[in-house]
Amino acid sequence: MLRPPFERMNMTLLAAAGGLGDLVTQTGETFGFDLKIFLSQIVSFSIVCAGLYVWAYQPILKILAARREQIAHGLANAQQIKNELAQIEVQRRNVLAKADAEGRQLIEDARSAAARVHAVETAKAAAAAEQILQRAQAAAERERAQMLADLKRQIGRLVIQTSAAVTGKILTPEDQRRLAEETARQVPA
Repeated sequence: MLRPPFERMNMTLLAAAGGLGDLVTQTGETFGFDLKIFLSQIVSFSIVCAGLYVWAYQPILKILAARREQIAHGLANAQQIKNELAQIEVQRRNVLAKADAEGRQLIEDARSAAARVHAVETAKAAAAAEQILQRAQAAAERERAQMLADLKRQIGRLVIQTSAAVTGKILTPEDQRRLAEETARQVPA
């Protein structure tokens, strides 16, 4: 609230004239101000403030400083961990790239080895098939020769039987042998 200019001037004049000191003394007496009690309260408040400063404020400041230090240390560790994770990520990518390259090389090696094995096994199979074919041809040739020999014997026996029936005489073993040999010479091999 604004005071009229003349009242402001009166206050200034009272202060300049020393009337302000009287006004303060009069106000203090009205409210029961005692200088001894005021000084004792200032002393006890100062003691309480000093005690709080020593036993409460300084430990709190130490705790806060320790917390700040822990937070700074934690942030430094977090940054270090972040850097290490970045390095590990780079290493992981390098290892994966190397493993991928090695895997591709192994696959190529396996394919070329499989092609070589396939070629070798195909050649072995062809050789085995050729051997089987040769053995089958040899067996067929032996069987044919055996059959031909059996056929010659049967033809010789039939010729002997037919000759004996036609001539009406019993052939001697010498006659049978001679007829069988002649028949065998005449039958183509």
